Amino acid sequence: MDANFKEIIWRQFGASIDMLENAIRHCPDDLWSNRSGQHEVWYLAYHTLFWLDLYLSGPIEGFTPPPPFTLVELDPAGLLPDRLYSKDELLAYLEHGRKKCRDTISGLTDESAEKRYRFGWGEVNMVQLLLYNMRHVQHHTAQMNLILRQSIDSAPRWVGVTKKPLGDR
Repeated sequence: MDANFKEIIWRQFGASIDMLENAIRHCPDDLWSNRSGQHEVWYLAYHTLFWLDLYLSGPIEGFTPPPPFTLVELDPAGLLPDRLYSKDELLAYLEHGRKKCRDTISGLTDESAEKRYRFGWGEVNMVQLLLYNMRHVQHHTAQMNLILRQSIDSAPRWVGVTKKPLGDR
């Protein structure tokens, strides 16, 4: 697998993760814990991080998120977690996802890049899954930024590329 290609994918995926981190950190505590809205900021962050983690794992079968998170996100009834997760818990989950993303991309080989994964929405190889996952992170980060802009008239700025090189641990 071409090292330049992996670096390009990481720089953009890492930027999406950086933007999610910025949105989490930027959210005031009263908005974070507000459960009266249609879209709860804490839940958008949790949902995004759960799927970031799962899609980096490949198949759903055998996937387990780190504690204190559960598999409730996979419930077809669309249940919410039984409690609100704190910013600190989700920032720790974000770091877990960032490391897993870097490890997944840096470990890509020609063979692993072509490995296929099946989900309810379709079947893709790992490179396609990485791009799908990056788009999913950016989509929900944009939702969070819109809520921030509408609620407090402030949102974090765009991140063009991550400043964290793929090889920097």
